Amino acid sequence: MSGEPPRRLYRPPWRIDVTVRPGVLPPISAARLADTVAATASAAGAPAPAVIGLILADDRELARLNRTAMGHRGPTDVLSFPLLPLDAYPPHPGAAQITSPADAAAFALPPRTRRWLGEIVVSVERAMAQAEQGRGGQDGRRRWMGADELRLLVTHGTLHLCGWDHADPQEGEAMRALERRLLGLPIPDLVSDR
Repeated sequence: MSGEPPRRLYRPPWRIDVTVRPGVLPPISAARLADTVAATASAAGAPAPAVIGLILADDRELARLNRTAMGHRGPTDVLSFPLLPLDAYPPHPGAAQITSPADAAAFALPPRTRRWLGEIVVSVERAMAQAEQGRGGQDGRRRWMGADELRLLVTHGTLHLCGWDHADPQEGEAMRALERRLLGLPIPDLVSDR
């Protein structure tokens, strides 16, 4: 896809390369999204210094990527493409334990270079629709501003980039709790009515 080159935004120790596809109008600034990526990568213990790519796209691009990368039909809201193995990141609640670490995080790089952690691709179109239709938030039942939904998706995608996966229930709950903390969302009542 052609268009403007990525904006390089520095949030030491991170460089966030933000690409906005032609015709995509994000409801929040690239600088604010870079802040979100940086805070999330730091909270996840990502190896630093590093570069993270953030691409703001539309449903058409996400549908194509979803089909080619995941084998699923139709658009999705966010996809992450990590470049480092899981053992490059610190363990987190619920994550499968790695038995033979490759210690990719400790790999020595030449001076003044940064490792690439990968890319996050978000459909701004889908984020806006989900927020407006009350299908946003972590539970898919929240009506809020499109900027808030976009920040949630960027946070979620960054955690995936850093090895988090919500397929396991324990890890999924830990992931949602970290997202709530990073976004300043209220913590739901954890008392069971059983």
